[in-house]
Order: sequence, then C-alpha cells, then structure tokens
Amino acid sequence: MLRLFGTAGIRGPYLESITPELAYRIGLAVASYIGGKGSSCVGHDVRTTSPLLAYMAAAGLMAGGVDSIYLGLVATPIVAYSVPHTKSSSGIVITASHNPPQDNGIKVFDGSGMEYTVAMEEDLEKIIFEGDSDRMHAPWDKVGRLVFAPELQEDYIRDLVSVMSVSSPKLGLKIAVDCANGAASEVTPRLLRSIGVERVVSVNCHQDGFFPGRHPEPRPDVLYEYQKILDPMSLHGLLAHDGDADRLSMIVPGWGFVKQDLLIALYAAWKLRDSKGDVIVSVDVGLEVEEVVERLGGKIVRAKLGKQHEKLKELGSRAVLAAEPWKLIDPSWGPWVDGIYQAALLSKISLETGLRPIDLIRSLPFYPSARLSIKFSNDRDKKLVYQKSRDELREKLVTEGVNVLDIDGLRVQMEDGSWVLLRASGTEPKVRIYAQSRDPKKLIEMVETAKAIVLGKAKSLEARVMGIEEYVDDRPPRPGSLESVF
Repeated sequence: MLRLFGTAGIRGPYLESITPELAYRIGLAVASYIGGKGSSCVGHDVRTTSPLLAYMAAAGLMAGGVDSIYLGLVATPIVAYSVPHTKSSSGIVITASHNPPQDNGIKVFDGSGMEYTVAMEEDLEKIIFEGDSDRMHAPWDKVGRLVFAPELQEDYIRDLVSVMSVSSPKLGLKIAVDCANGAASEVTPRLLRSIGVERVVSVNCHQDGFFPGRHPEPRPDVLYEYQKILDPMSLHGLLAHDGDADRLSMIVPGWGFVKQDLLIALYAAWKLRDSKGDVIVSVDVGLEVEEVVERLGGKIVRAKLGKQHEKLKELGSRAVLAAEPWKLIDPSWGPWVDGIYQAALLSKISLETGLRPIDLIRSLPFYPSARLSIKFSNDRDKKLVYQKSRDELREKLVTEGVNVLDIDGLRVQMEDGSWVLLRASGTEPKVRIYAQSRDPKKLIEMVETAKAIVLGKAKSLEARVMGIEEYVDDRPPRPGSLESVF
C-alpha cells in the first residue's frame, strides 16, 4: 500500500504532509530511479511555498547526479510537455492543483510526460524509505547542473497554436477566461487569441498564491457568481481553470454551469468523427458519454479517478481519448492531463463548426445528475465513514440485476441505467457522492439515501463534518441532435 502517493501524486498541508525535506528526498529518489544521469524538468505553481519546494526537489535531483531543467512558475501541463520536448527522463511539478492555498503537492512524470503509474510510485517509495541515501548521492564531480529554461513555456504555446489554429473561423467567438490567479494566467488568454478567438476577456489572471479571486477549484458553487458577467458583455461563455491548469470548467449563457460529462461527450464526439476506438473514462462519468460514444462507434473503458493514464498505457493506440470530470488527455497531443489544451479544443470546435458553445451543448443528450462532497476534519474520519457507509449502501441497493463496479469506490447501477457512486477522495478529507438517473425524482431519492447513510455514519462515529458541497442538476432529460452537428 502506498504511504505517500494518492490519487494525483502527493498532496496535503504544507509542513504536515508536504515538507522541504520530503521534496528533496523525492528529487533524490527520482534521480536514483532514472539511473543517476540525464535530465529532469522541474516546475511549480503559484503557491507561496512552491518555489521553495521546487528548488528542494531540483537540489535532490542534482545531488543524485541528474541535471535539473528549471522552468520556474508554469502550468502543470507545460512541465509534462517539456519532458519529452527536452528528451528528459522525468519531470517533477510542485502543485496542489485545486486544493486550498495552504496545501501543496508533488507529482512525477516519466520520459513521455505521462504521470507515474502506481507501480512506479511504489518503486519510488521503496527507494525513499529503504534506499541508502549515502549511495544515492553523486560525488562532487558528478552532481547535476541547474539549467534555467523559462523559454519552454513559449515552446509549448507555439506548438499548441500550430495544432489548434483556425485560419478561417466561422464564428466571431467571444470568451472569458478565468485562471483562478493561477499558473496559466499568462498562457491561456494569449493562446486563445492566437488560434482565432475574436475577443478574450481575462478574469482573475494576475498570478497570486493566495488565490484572492476565488477558490482554485472550478466547481459550480465557486463559479456561480461569474454567470452575471456573460450577457452584459455579449460573451459566448467562460472557461475556468484550477490553480495549475490541469482542469477546466465552462459556463455558458442560457445554460449555466456545463456539467463535465457534457464536455467529455463533446470531446469524444469530436475525436470519434475521424477515428474509432476506446474512450477511457473514470467511474463517475455517466450516461451522456456512454450514449455518445456508443452512437458514434466507440467503446467505453472504465478506470479509477486520476488513473486514466494507466489505462492509456495499457490500451496504446486503441485509445482515442482519456477523460474524467475536469480533466482530459488527448494522446494525439500528449499523454498528460491538459486543461489549457481543453480550452483551445473547445474554442477550436466552435470556430470550425461556427456553432456557439450553447448550441454545441444542446446537441448532446442530457440526463439529471448530482455531485456531493461531504468534508471531514481529517483523513482518518473520512476513511472510517467511507468504509462503513460503503457497506451499508451495498446492503441497501445491491440486489439481483444490479451491476456493481468497485474498482474505485462503490458504483451501483440499476437496471434502468440509474447509478450512484460512493468514494473517498484521494486528495482531500472528503467523501463524495455521485448519482444520475433519467428520472429526476429517482435521482433525488438516490442522493438523499446515500447522503443520509454518510451523515448517519459520521454521527455514530463522532466524525466532525466540516461542510457539504452540493450540486444537483435535475432538469428533465433531453435527447440531443448530435448528428446535425457532427
């Protein structure tokens, strides 16, 4: 069992879970893992503790004999891109992604820019906890160099523009971009202008590690107030990143927050036009994506949250796309999660089809769904409540004819397609509930059942509930007119 790594690297409060000493040990262990030679890319997000931790990781790499190509403050996808671009053997990014500002984290990439698999993380932890650090340190004449390479961000922008640029846009697209004061603040607005977006309005695009504009997670309740700027400014939508720009959300006038399954369905439809294959999705992706992929001749493959890259590695060229809510990997661009690429892709689809984002969303099927997060004061309470709640949910809902998927939490799917998923977050002290049904009433019933179970177990275990984040979209089901678009 992993002691450090979770769903997405190592993450937690600074000086509790994440320390300068740990960053150094990670750098030294990575150097040992890749053979004590070559180079590794290092970058960090805007958090106040990130430069310190990045330099410590770079020092660990150098101490182990590996050159550290130091990008400085950049978005996580740019670090991943830079690894194969510089022919490095690995990459390390210091980021806590969408977590609050007091947190930080460490994520490691292999030579292709793909996040380390669980097996690789296990090997790394073995080196960290059992390795002989004296032997891992290179002698004075073999230590690695520190190479500053801020120009790699420009290389990324240039290459992505060449892939996404639309020479004759069919729509004068007008988009707001909210970068959450994060690492992509100087990248995504520039990129969208360069590929043909007519007007780009920057929101929260001054970098600040305290995230003064909003919470860095681009979830519905956080973004709700930004809907009011769209109509007065005649904008077609708002694209919102998290702190390190591996995530993306969208709001459009006339609809509101676009749930992630609709964006994934749109990406899948766009990719399946040209080539058929597997679409890798996480366990919390629902009916809209399943329906679109099957209709267009693709195949759904399920994976754990945060582990789409592992399935991508397994399936190889058979996979045309890998996605989970907020995150997208397009293997034709690279094997890394990339929210900046998402922003460019959404814009490109509108520019090439001449359809506003609202028209694209309305072309897709839609079914009512809900996402809840119940936050606890610590990880121990989260794990205990989740374990007890999972057992009771299984007892209440699992009967003959019900399909159960337990590769990541417990997903129960009824004969009519309705489903509910209960899982413990791998990055925060939260128990999450996801549900969907073609019947809005049944959706509410499933959500209330699961919610009552979790809160009941929390009470019996004397676990402190710190708050509940809840988003329910119970609009009536609507068939999409996908064929008229694609």
